Amino acid sequence: MTMKKMWVWMVLTLFTLVGEWHGRCYGCLEEERMGLLEIKSSIDPNGYDLRDWVDTSNENISNCCEWWRVECDNTTRRVIELTLPGVWYYRLGDLVLNASLFLPFKELRSLDLGNNAIVGCHENQGFEVLSSKLTKLNVLDLSENRFNDDSSMLSCLTGLSSLKSLYLWGNMLTGSTGVKVLSSRLKKLENLDLGWNRYNDSIFSSLTGFTSLKSLNLSYNFELTGSTGVKVSSSRLKKLENLDLSRNRFNDSIFSSLTGFTSLKSLDLSYNFELTGSTVGVEVLSSQLRKLERLDLSYNSFNNILPHLCGFSSLKTLNLSGNMVSGSTTCLRKLEVLSLNELTIIGSTLLQSLGALPSLKILSLQDNNFSSTSISQVTFFNMTTLEELYIDRSSALPIKFLHNIGQLNALKILSARDCDLTGTLPTQGLKNVEQLDLSGNKLEGSLPDCLGNLSSLQVLDVSRNWFTGNIATGPLSNLTSLEFLSLSNNLFKLPLSFKSFSNHSKLKFFICDNCTLVEDRAGFRNFIPKLQLMVFSLLDSTSKAINSNVPNFLYSQYDLRTLDLSNCNFSGVFPSWLLENNTRLEALYLRQNSFVGPLKLPNHPTPNMIFLDISNNNISGQVPRNICSVFPHLAQFMMAKNGLTGSIPSCFGNITYPPLFIDLSHNLLSIGKPEQLKRSWYVKLSNNNLGGQISPSIFNSSFLGYLYLDGNKFTGHVLDFQPTNGISLVALDISDNQFSGILPTRMGNFSDLQAIDLSRNHFDGPLPIDFCMLDYLEYLDLSENNFSGSVPSCFNPSSLKYVHLSKNQLSGPLTGAFYYSSSLVTLDIADNNLMGPISNWIGNLPALSVLLLRANQFAGDLPTQLCLLEHLAILDVSRNQLSGPLPFCLGNFSLKENLDKAGGPGHKTFYGGPLRKTSYATGIADDLEFFIEEINIEETVEFTTKRRSEGYKGTVLNFMTGFDLSSNRFSGEIPLEMGKLSKLHALNLSHNNLTGSIPATFSNLKQIESLDLSHNNFDGVIPPQLVVLNNLEVFSVAHNNLSGKAPEMKAQFGTFDESSYEGNPLLCGPPLQNKCSEEQSPSQPMPNDEREDDGFIDMDVFYVSLGVSYVIVVLTIAAVLYINPLWRGRWFHFIEECIDTCYCLMVVNFRKFSNFRRS
Repeated sequence: MTMKKMWVWMVLTLFTLVGEWHGRCYGCLEEERMGLLEIKSSIDPNGYDLRDWVDTSNENISNCCEWWRVECDNTTRRVIELTLPGVWYYRLGDLVLNASLFLPFKELRSLDLGNNAIVGCHENQGFEVLSSKLTKLNVLDLSENRFNDDSSMLSCLTGLSSLKSLYLWGNMLTGSTGVKVLSSRLKKLENLDLGWNRYNDSIFSSLTGFTSLKSLNLSYNFELTGSTGVKVSSSRLKKLENLDLSRNRFNDSIFSSLTGFTSLKSLDLSYNFELTGSTVGVEVLSSQLRKLERLDLSYNSFNNILPHLCGFSSLKTLNLSGNMVSGSTTCLRKLEVLSLNELTIIGSTLLQSLGALPSLKILSLQDNNFSSTSISQVTFFNMTTLEELYIDRSSALPIKFLHNIGQLNALKILSARDCDLTGTLPTQGLKNVEQLDLSGNKLEGSLPDCLGNLSSLQVLDVSRNWFTGNIATGPLSNLTSLEFLSLSNNLFKLPLSFKSFSNHSKLKFFICDNCTLVEDRAGFRNFIPKLQLMVFSLLDSTSKAINSNVPNFLYSQYDLRTLDLSNCNFSGVFPSWLLENNTRLEALYLRQNSFVGPLKLPNHPTPNMIFLDISNNNISGQVPRNICSVFPHLAQFMMAKNGLTGSIPSCFGNITYPPLFIDLSHNLLSIGKPEQLKRSWYVKLSNNNLGGQISPSIFNSSFLGYLYLDGNKFTGHVLDFQPTNGISLVALDISDNQFSGILPTRMGNFSDLQAIDLSRNHFDGPLPIDFCMLDYLEYLDLSENNFSGSVPSCFNPSSLKYVHLSKNQLSGPLTGAFYYSSSLVTLDIADNNLMGPISNWIGNLPALSVLLLRANQFAGDLPTQLCLLEHLAILDVSRNQLSGPLPFCLGNFSLKENLDKAGGPGHKTFYGGPLRKTSYATGIADDLEFFIEEINIEETVEFTTKRRSEGYKGTVLNFMTGFDLSSNRFSGEIPLEMGKLSKLHALNLSHNNLTGSIPATFSNLKQIESLDLSHNNFDGVIPPQLVVLNNLEVFSVAHNNLSGKAPEMKAQFGTFDESSYEGNPLLCGPPLQNKCSEEQSPSQPMPNDEREDDGFIDMDVFYVSLGVSYVIVVLTIAAVLYINPLWRGRWFHFIEECIDTCYCLMVVNFRKFSNFRRS
């Protein structure tokens, strides 16, 4: 009988297992599968996030319980959880939800719809329609949507009486009526998250109806200030265990108001900067909250709070970071987790007391300065229970810190990043450590052999140090428990065979960026390595071998998700086998190598591939036409600077989500229609052979953010491109093409534009007045076209930094244009027909560094307001009609280096690459992220120096300084103050009417490379002191009235020929043919503060005659006044009137001068 029962039990078990197996294979219910497909069509119309939700007869794919973001019950196979955050693409606008879509899921327990731009629900289609069907729905997450107010929220949430957890974080909700209504209906609610909204103190009285509430989050509601409401709610919320009031504006009165929450186990009051730690309030609170286990008081204004926390007898977790903390922690006997990051002062007494905490397991001391603390002499290193220690970015740690840490026998995690640790690694201790992060220090030497004894080590990061040695001969080969290993930016040598890691079956992440690759003949020959990596990176690692190939061990890898071999100088045929073998590959980076041949794709789809970068290689042929079917979810495709020919695959136009990031610039592509890519986010087709006309539709895309078509052969009129509202274009570059005609009148609809480059085309007509509506514009280049008319006076966006309008036909005066562009760095309006005076408001542009006004018709004086531009480094006003004297203040410029001159570190076509982050704590790679950074601009400035016009950019432009005032009508003498411009590289004052002598102070222009004073009316001698200008390459004083001996031909002056001095008939000596006569003595040095003119007067005789005459006149006047009293009275009266007149003139002129300075 017993045997019979056993057989029956076995049969039933078999049927159960078969049924479960059948359910797992064939699935979820058909009704729910079709319901999921309907949800996909509603909230993911592009089909990217829910790409595996497909309607197919393939049984392996149609089982919706295996679909991503879906969880089913193992027994019933009913859908119990849907996780759908961020599925809706935000550029499609707001989402009005139809909650009836979830009716088929009667067993649904958890629904996450966060970050989907939901603004409300359709009328009569809110969650109330689910109240009778979804009776088991316990968790609803609507965080980071756009409800904004209570009424829109209520339209979705009424009727969900089964809810236990509701998350409304980050909706910017205001008012409290809706919360009050919910509190009367959701009686089972235990967890409520209202953080990051805009509630005020009235919210507390609306929460009293949630009598079952156990967890409440009100953080980031910056208008919460009072404590009365908190006290009212504490009398009703008796079951509350977790309360988060962080990042508000509470003061010390909050402590007494919290005493009613007697069940509280976790309290967060961090970042309430008005909390100072009332002694009485804290002690009263500690006497009431006997169950409190977690307390966060970080980043407040506490001072000496520790002694008053002893009443929290159950406290296990305490965070006092960002305060002034002193005293002892010994009374907190149950403390297990303690955070003391970024303390204002950290004393020895505090550290000493840490060793007396018998239960402490986790200690964080990050971002501290231990310079005032004798940390090495305290019992800090004697904690027998400590398992995790975080001390990142702390300074002044003792030299033997790592050796002392070895005494912590229970330690499992040590993180000491960026602590300026020096020396070598300890040779003992840390036997039980599982995660060790010593990155960003100054540790040196080889890795000690004892490191191989850390048999439990799973995560090791020693990147950004000075370690040396060959990886193959070190201790790492013994660490077979490793899962994550980063050796980047050291002096390691890595054998390409990778044989030393062949037995590391658990290793998933290996990063050795900027290492030295060495050949190893051993390699993997007769065996297959045990390891299967997920992330492998050798970014910027180089080999001494001229023609290194991709490491052979990669042939054995089939589970790679991210592979980065960029800038490694690898060569050979494009390694298509990497794509063939690794079907789950998500990111492949092979840029800046020497791979050749065509781009060969695998024979099977690789649906996880998101990022593919093969830029800067020698790939030839066409982009495969089947690339979109092989990589259906490609987000970034970069093949710039190769030898691609043919056409751009039309299938790229069908990739809608995520919007494609494509860079095919600097190739030989000749066929392609950019408008096919209008649903992409970033399109760069610069410097190809593309041509023809462009469809206006590309400019009206709501997806396209960055469009670069420069350096091609596109033609046509852009007047037909009438941009509509709602477009998202941020950067537009169609320069260096053959476009013509006038610009559209509705340019203001490009409201997000930050950069426009239309230069080197054939545009004409006036500048559109709609330019004045581009409030975010930073970069504008319309140079080398045929634009005419005046610059609109309303065009002065405050964000504008770089303007290039040169080589057009613009005319008229500059009135109000650029008046309010206070961020302007470069203003280039050269080579136009602008006229009138240079406006005085030019001095209102404090950031201006480059001012190019050459070849216009500006007239009048050079305004002294220019001297207010303290960052001005390049000034070109040549070839105008300016006149008058040179302002003496021109010598006051500091000419300091200005990094803004050259724009950002990238190009104006800058893009941000993918982020690859790795969690050291878990050893699991985070999701790959894709983003576009702000536009960085590489400025190019055309400036004439050394008799040639050059384009300066990058670092050279940052250091370049130069003044060109040539070809005007300036008169008078050169101000002596201009000799103070010691950092000036180029000065051109030629072709003016300047007179006087050349200042000897020019010998102080130590960095001058080009000095042109030709074609003026200078006289006197050439100061011999100028021979000390060792950087001078071009020098000309030709066609003046100079006399005397030419400077001695030594140093740089030995390189100047006769052309530098021609047109001065009275000059003599080498290199001139005119020899100096014997009686002409070499010119003597002139004082820097004097001007002397060699003439025909004997100066000694002149001085004696002047002195004698002066004495005779004075004695004669005195004798006459002494003899005649009448004349004496009139003389004194005349002197008195003169004194009064001079005094009045001085007072009046001083007031005028003061008013002028203030204006």
